[in-house]
Amino acid sequence: MLRRCAAEHLAHLPALQETARVRSFEASTRIDAAPGAVWAALVDVGGWRDWASGVDRVDGTVALGERLTIYATMIRNRPFPVTVTEIRPAESMRWRGGLPLGLAVIERVYRLDPQDDGGTVLTVREDHTGPLAPLWDRTTPDLNPSFRQFCAGIKALTEGRPSRRRG
Repeated sequence: MLRRCAAEHLAHLPALQETARVRSFEASTRIDAAPGAVWAALVDVGGWRDWASGVDRVDGTVALGERLTIYATMIRNRPFPVTVTEIRPAESMRWRGGLPLGLAVIERVYRLDPQDDGGTVLTVREDHTGPLAPLWDRTTPDLNPSFRQFCAGIKALTEGRPSRRRG
């Protein structure tokens, strides 16, 4: 009932909805490892703290419909709770978080694209949408450096090179 009432109320705010923009962050890297190896490192969220992922810790496990809480190095004071909304092993994973009723939606996608030579291109993308996303974004720093760090860290890990843990 509350969800329907809020949705009806928001429907009367077209100006607010029209001003809602999308803010996106993205990084990708080519990795000399098969998609299966990259996937194994990606879904081992408990191990992210052990390499230069830009993440201090993740509570939870990767499974469809499960809730994860991410503690990012660059935003230590704001844990990020998400729900795993899509899993396609060795292909992609999608998480969704944000504010109730779709007022601010944060969606992160990890995509693995196999290459002809056996390698993988990993792309990490996050989109912020919804009527209140611009307000949410005022307290969210540029995540592109963190995403680049994550890509470099998983590349080093899966290629068997040492990566330096940053804190």
